[in-house]
Parts: sequence; structure tokens; C-alpha cells
Amino acid sequence: MSKAAKGPAKRGRKDNDSDAGTDDPGTVGTFETLRDEAEHFVHVKLYEKAIESFTKALDMKPDDKTCLVIRSKCYLMLGNAEKALADAEAALSQDDDGKKDIRALNMKAEALYQKGDFENALVFYHRGNKLRPELQEFRLGIQKCEESIDNSIGDPAAVHLEAKGDLSSFYKQNENLQNKKKQQKGYTKVNQPKKEEKKERQRPQDSSKSKTTKELLGQLYQDKEFLEKLFDSLSNNGNKTDDFIKGRACDGLEYLNSRSDFWRQQKPMYARMRDQKKAGGKGSAGNQGGDGMKYVLAKLEEIDEAQAEGRYQDSLDKCKLTIKRVEKMPEESLKNKPSVLANLYSAMGNAYLEQGKYTQALDWHNKDLDLAKENHLDEAESRALDNLGRTHAKMGQYQEAVDIWKCKLPQSKTPLESTWLYHEIGRCYLELGNNKEAKEYGEKSLTSAQEADDAGWQLHARVLIAQSEVKCEELEAASDSFTLALELAEQQNDKAAQNAIKKALQDVNDKIVERDGQGDSEEDQQKTSEETKDSDHEKGDSEKEDRESPKGHDHKKEGKGHKENA
Repeated sequence: MSKAAKGPAKRGRKDNDSDAGTDDPGTVGTFETLRDEAEHFVHVKLYEKAIESFTKALDMKPDDKTCLVIRSKCYLMLGNAEKALADAEAALSQDDDGKKDIRALNMKAEALYQKGDFENALVFYHRGNKLRPELQEFRLGIQKCEESIDNSIGDPAAVHLEAKGDLSSFYKQNENLQNKKKQQKGYTKVNQPKKEEKKERQRPQDSSKSKTTKELLGQLYQDKEFLEKLFDSLSNNGNKTDDFIKGRACDGLEYLNSRSDFWRQQKPMYARMRDQKKAGGKGSAGNQGGDGMKYVLAKLEEIDEAQAEGRYQDSLDKCKLTIKRVEKMPEESLKNKPSVLANLYSAMGNAYLEQGKYTQALDWHNKDLDLAKENHLDEAESRALDNLGRTHAKMGQYQEAVDIWKCKLPQSKTPLESTWLYHEIGRCYLELGNNKEAKEYGEKSLTSAQEADDAGWQLHARVLIAQSEVKCEELEAASDSFTLALELAEQQNDKAAQNAIKKALQDVNDKIVERDGQGDSEEDQQKTSEETKDSDHEKGDSEKEDRESPKGHDHKKEGKGHKENA
């Protein structure tokens, strides 16, 4: 039922009831399950888990563009621009017919922008805007790239070239041009200039103040100080080893300086300080709760890592210890204490859910929900409702899952989130036997998927509608819905889904033929029965006439008497 489950056996529905209507989940449902699971992790912002599931799905189907594009987005959210760019380019390489995938084009532009390659990012934003001018993402991308370029090079009108400084290189270029012209006129060979001695590299200087650089680099500032001390400690005696080390230290310093410049251009310091004040001063130098926050972040990272590796009992133990310590912390030292506790409660519930301890999972997810409502934490409330719905679905309590997900519907912020919610509610209704409601929510899921321009979810919604129509015995409508789903699967080049849908479509068509054949047989039987009744009626009339005819009766008697006399 839930896309967060790892494998077909952990979904909140029967194992052999996949979205494509297949009877073999091992061969058909595995890819779809992994992709749905990864999309759910993206929805709840668990990007590392989403990458893991997308990678498993791509091992089965390496050319799936949807998986490549969304995994690229996950890499971007984690700050890995190189891998995001590789996935986006791999998705774009699948466009054999010349039509560029808009999503992949946007991801490539975003990855280039995050790498600091603003000029190339601007090129791809313009390409996307030319193909789909109605999309806001490309217009915003063009705007932010132009602003970043202006911040990097400054206003062109303010640049004035002056003839001062060391202009010897320009004079040498003029002399070389004159010598070439003389050489072309005559046959005299011009003496080649002597090779200049290799200049020693100087330590790169930072363009901003040390305090600003420290704020921008964060923990990397210690590495910068180390490289500067290492560079200054090495002598200039021409030793090859020292020169090599100084070169590498110089490379590292240049990289850190370029990163600090990029971060300063992307978001100026005044904007960072403003955000820190809004968040309660979490990043300020005078924050007294810095140590407590570092401890909490480190523990949350350990808990996430333990759950990602399947060590759920270990994560439970870490959660319990962390909750005890956080509850004792004063609010002055931990500004966002309710949010931290809500995250820990959610992690406890997820660990119990994976262990199959559904009662404990419900308890902790309800605590997460209560705390979120008390402190007006909208994201935490949405997450808790999502987890409660998944837990009830796992327990087979489909009506409870429906009620909870309906409470979450008004909080849906994107069409893609609404698509997933409508689909899961429809699947629950299908399990409950409320086939008309299942069809209704399948149609709502389809509408939201079309609004989000997500072909994968359009396929899921079509299949759900078709399955509901089969249950409602609307076989002709189910045949049409499966046909449309098959077209979507062919467009996505999803062979597994195509085979499953073809089989389901054949079953529906066989049922239609069988039903029509039974109808013809019943009509023939009814016609034969009527003909038999007419024949019996005619026979009865004939016998009645014979009995009522006196002449015929006397003639037979008279003939019999003559025969006896003879």
C-alpha cells in the first residue's frame, strides 16, 4: 500500500495486486514498487533513501528517464552537483527522436548553476524557456543566473579601462607582431627570445574579510587556516618536494576562495544573517546552544544512518537516549526543541513500523502529531499524518488510513503530493470493496497527475480506474481504461507494465466475450421454448377437431362393419 515499503511483500495490499494488475510481482511489480518507494521518500524529504531505491530500480531498468531525473533532483538536494549533472545528461541522451525531456533539461541547468557554471546554466535555462515558455522554473532560472553573473563581474558600465600598471606583456606582443612582419618580407631569421624563468606561485589572497569568510566556509575555514600555515612554513629553496606540496596547498586555497566567492554571490551575508535571526539565531556566533545543537544534529544523523542500513533496534536505542537528553535541555539552549522532539518521535515510529510492531508505531506517530499541533509545526503535522496512514494500511485498517489521509489532503502543497494521496485512498477503497469510491479517487489522482505532468502517476491512476471498473462490472469502460494505460506504458517504454496490462486487458475482453455468449445462448433457449409451445398448441387443436367431427366417426364404424361382414 505504501510506497515507503521495501519490496512487494511490505506494501499495504496483497502481494499479487500490483498497480499493473499482474499476477507475478517478482517479475513485474518489483521495478514499479522500487520506483514508487523512492518517490515516496522524495515526498517525505528522505533523499538518501530515495537515491538508494532509485539506484536499485535503475539496476533493473537503466534507461528509465523518470528515475534518472528524480534521482538527479535528490542529488541536488544533497549538494552533489556532479552526480546530479550526470543523471540529467543520461536522461537527455535517451531522447532519440530529438524531443528534449523538459524535466531533464531543468535538472541539468540547476546542476550547472549549483556548480557555479552560471553561463552554461543560463544557456540551458534559455533552451527550456524556448520549448516551454509557460513554465515558471525556466524564467526564474534565467533571472537568478543573470543576477549571479552580474554579482560575479559587476556592472559593465562601471568598468573603465586605464593604461596603467604592468603593460610589458602587451609591448612584447607588439614586438612579436612586428618581427613576424619583417620575417615575412625577407629571409633573415629572427633570434628566438629566451625562455622566461618559471615564476613561483604566491599564496592566494582572499577578497573578503576573514570574519565573512569564516561565516561562509563554516568548518572548512579550519582547513583554510591549515593550508595557509602549511604554505608559509615551506621554504623557497627549490626543493621539488616542497614545491609540489606548496602547489597542492595553493590549489586547495584557490578552491576554497572560489567557493566562498560563489556562496557570497549566491546569497549575500546580510540575507544569511536575516535568515538566522528568523530561525532563532541558530548560526550566530553568540548562540549559547551551539553545543546542544551540534549534539542533536550528530545524533539525528546517526539515527538516520542506522535506519538506512536496516539497524532498526540500534536506531531505537539511540532515539531513546537522545529523547531523554533533549527533554532535559532548556529552551534557551535549544531554540527549536519541539521540532527536534517531533523528529525523534517520528524516527521511533518508523523504526517500530519496520520491525512490524504496529501498536508501538502508532503510539509514537500519534505523539509526533500531537506535538506538531501544539506547536503549529505544519511540516511535522503533515509527516505524522502520512506515517499514521501508512501504519494503518500496513495493519489492514484501510478505513482508518482513508480517514487520516483525507485529513492530510487540505495540507497538500503540490499536485504531485495530491496525486499520491488520491491514489492511496483509492487503493484503500478498492481493498474495502467500495469500488465506486475507488474509481472516483482514481479519477482525481489522474487529474492531479496530468496537472503535475507526471506520466508515471498517470499510468498508476489509469490502472486503478480500470481495476475499479472491473470490480463494478463495467467491462467495456475497463477495457478502454486498460487500453489508455497501455498507451502510457508504451510511451514510457515500460516493458513490465506493458506485459501486465496486456494480460489484464485480455482477461477483461475474454469476460466480455463470455458474457455476450451467455446472452446469445439464453436467447436461443427462449426462442426454442416458444416454438415448442406453439407446436403443442397446434397439435391440441387438431386432436380437438377430430373428436368433434361425427361424420368421420360414423364412417370409420361403417367401414369396420363391412370388413367384418366380408
